[in-house]
Amino acid sequence: MSMSFDMYMNDVIQPMRDELTKIGVKELRTAEEVEGNFEEYKSGTSLVVVNSVCGCAAGLCRPGVALALNHEKIPNNLFTVFAGQDKEATAKAREYFAPYPPSSPSIALMKDGKLVHFVERHEIEDHSAEQIAKNLTDAFDKYCD
Repeated sequence: MSMSFDMYMNDVIQPMRDELTKIGVKELRTAEEVEGNFEEYKSGTSLVVVNSVCGCAAGLCRPGVALALNHEKIPNNLFTVFAGQDKEATAKAREYFAPYPPSSPSIALMKDGKLVHFVERHEIEDHSAEQIAKNLTDAFDKYCD
């Protein structure tokens, strides 16, 4: 029985994608989807999660985002791209995150099309989901109306 690498990876990462989409985060899989959604939802606030297969994404980042989204104030729009899988979409999203270098996982908060808060991988590793959620909810309180 032969299975292609892409098919194998899709099976492996689908639960990681689902962990965010099931809580209302819209997955952007192409550069055009990123550009179109970022432009369409430019006003207000948008959370962008750079998802990944690394352990800190599974054990810390995605659960931290889920906790944060239970907060009273949350961004108007919720998006995710998947690093290493949807490469063009991730590269396009990262264009909006300057001056920060690529980081997976990472979380960006944008207001009116501008980056206002960014959580890099080093702020996710060795932090609990609760600490990551607190980082995000503090930013939500500051930037989300």
